[in-house]
Amino acid sequence: MKHSFLTFLAAALIGLTTFAASPRPDEGMWLPMFVDRLNWTDIQEMGLQLTPEELYSINNSSLKDAIVGLASGSAPGGYFCTGEMVSDQGLLFTNHHCGYDVIQNHSTIEHDYLTDGFWAMSLGEELSNPSLTASFLVRMEDLNSQILPQLSDTMTGAQRAAKVRELTKDIKATASEDGKYDVVVKSFFGGNEYYMFVYQTFKDVRLVGAPPSSIGKFGGDTDNWMWPRHTGDFSIFRVYSAPDGSPAEYSEDNIPFRPRHHLPISLKGYKKDDFAMIWGYPGSTDRYLTSYGIDYALEEMNPTIINLYGASLEVMKSYMDADDALRIEYASDYAGMANGWKYMIGQTRGLKRLDVKSKKQEIEKQFTNWVNQDQQRKEKYGDVLENIQGGYKQLNGVVSPFYYAAIGSNSVDLLSMAAMAGQLAPMLDDAKENKVAIEETAKSLKPEVEDFFEDYNRPMDKDMLTALLRLYQKNIPADQLPSLFATINKDFGGNIDAYVDEMFEKSLFANEATFIKFLDKPKKKTLEKDMAYQASQSLQQAMMDKRAAFMSGQSAVDDGMRLFIDGLRQMNPGTKYYPDANSSMRFTYGTIQDYYPADAIHFDYQTHLSGVMEKEDPSNDEFIVADKLKQLYEAKDFGQYGQDGHLPVAFLSTNDITGGNSGSPVMNGNGELIGIAFDGNWEAMSGDIAFEPELQRTISVDIRYVLFVIDKYAGAKNLIDELTLVR
Repeated sequence: MKHSFLTFLAAALIGLTTFAASPRPDEGMWLPMFVDRLNWTDIQEMGLQLTPEELYSINNSSLKDAIVGLASGSAPGGYFCTGEMVSDQGLLFTNHHCGYDVIQNHSTIEHDYLTDGFWAMSLGEELSNPSLTASFLVRMEDLNSQILPQLSDTMTGAQRAAKVRELTKDIKATASEDGKYDVVVKSFFGGNEYYMFVYQTFKDVRLVGAPPSSIGKFGGDTDNWMWPRHTGDFSIFRVYSAPDGSPAEYSEDNIPFRPRHHLPISLKGYKKDDFAMIWGYPGSTDRYLTSYGIDYALEEMNPTIINLYGASLEVMKSYMDADDALRIEYASDYAGMANGWKYMIGQTRGLKRLDVKSKKQEIEKQFTNWVNQDQQRKEKYGDVLENIQGGYKQLNGVVSPFYYAAIGSNSVDLLSMAAMAGQLAPMLDDAKENKVAIEETAKSLKPEVEDFFEDYNRPMDKDMLTALLRLYQKNIPADQLPSLFATINKDFGGNIDAYVDEMFEKSLFANEATFIKFLDKPKKKTLEKDMAYQASQSLQQAMMDKRAAFMSGQSAVDDGMRLFIDGLRQMNPGTKYYPDANSSMRFTYGTIQDYYPADAIHFDYQTHLSGVMEKEDPSNDEFIVADKLKQLYEAKDFGQYGQDGHLPVAFLSTNDITGGNSGSPVMNGNGELIGIAFDGNWEAMSGDIAFEPELQRTISVDIRYVLFVIDKYAGAKNLIDELTLVR
């Protein structure tokens, strides 16, 4: 359930594959503000021992106060991962892959924390991370009565968005209390409801511990999204505050933050059918997607991303394997892209294998029959599906060239630098009039150029451009190719290699000295003659040529989806709908459960350290096992974390999660931590679009394996002593 650095599918809001009854317990990402509206008797019978007030309270300490949204930026509107507070001294658990970028940034060849792990044995050894923030939900508030009466169905999506911004400007300013809180207003059910979220964001978050990648990333890309799984996917951070407990920038005077609630940790384990709940910040799902959206994903979007990512990953991998410095530098980018690439492959497979399109068509048939039974419904909803279909028709044929141009121009560093220099172009039209602005802009660019060339890998960048241009030429119709291909055909006889060779040989942006020389005395003619600048402009123009059609098609889909979702909810007034994931806090509940992925195949609900040893392959860096881990295994030195002579590593539950839930706490009915969620399973990769109750599973690292690694492997007993352990 890793966070991908690009999100390509527009978020709509979720629906159900049938509408005859409320969703089963496993399905649903519920807003914590409304947990008391659920069937509380059934939830208690499943095993929940806490009251609604103990789960979510504004005035008193509750479970929600232990749930953390992790983001890059000081005022986040969304979260790439989730974490949980596990001590009264600000200690935070999340996934290894959530901390991967931070671990990479602190790693060097001399101190390779990715390979060797990192453990702070005292507060003074913890490492600061200027861009990482931890946010706590203070409260959420219903704004429907203040917003919805001011909106109408005749407004375009842009007009509605502008009106919502106007209506919530003062509300958000008041709720922020002069900047004390971060305030976000989000739409739900396709823009049919609106809620405000008030957060307190802490800006001093320090790295405390991370296992070596041989534990935290065991199985690598091969095991990603797969079960059985044996990955110790966790990392540890600490949140700091000012001495008065308020958020503050990093300072040596800051103290460990004291949260309103932290999670006790269970050593008792679990068994099949036990209750399990997850709280976190799921990023996006698209379960109201229509059959037209399925076609769009299978025929347009997914193949585009799979091709682009696949080509980029192949180039990156070849250079990372040959150079440890590059391996460290690009580790996080590669991991994120590889995750997204495999996700798209799995989603495509799942949509076809599970025939999701037919299920969506059945919903649309029910909707159409319901609409046609009433004239007023026909007036409001009669054209909805047709308009959605029309929007996708506009997108067909636009998406591939749009994203090829966008990703191509952003994936090649040389073109990005040329585009950055291009901000001087309009000023150079009248160099005398704009002399001061030109000098100031050029001066501001010089530090960026110097930073860029410190780590610039010219051969890899060159191969990246070559690979992407070949892919572009192969998959985009000739009449839609950017103008740079006319240059390739005319001046280089269609030879992409020769074109790229000359660009990297002659472009002033491929060399630090010539780049700086240009900034010392920039000239419009010099800029316009540069091949990298020309290529950058060509790709940007190709993207802009498709942008209007892309935005128009997406707007038509969004407007139609808002009415479609509204109609479905009107059609089934007795159904308890949950809103689609949109990086707001959610609660999901289910059970510990095995599953049958295919005929005559059974997957148990738990894996053990013995499975790590069975998978060991010293020749494959994805399946290396550290000597110390083998020694502990052979000695059966599991301490208090073993169970019947075995050490649990990972487990399955039926909880409904998605990207952004990475690092979310998995808790038993008493609100005690039993694991950390980190992935979904391969057989249900279409689950973001249609929940598959018999197949869909959450994969989590067992908290006992986490504690074993901290205690027995790393010897970081100082961290164990902070925790509240329940035996």
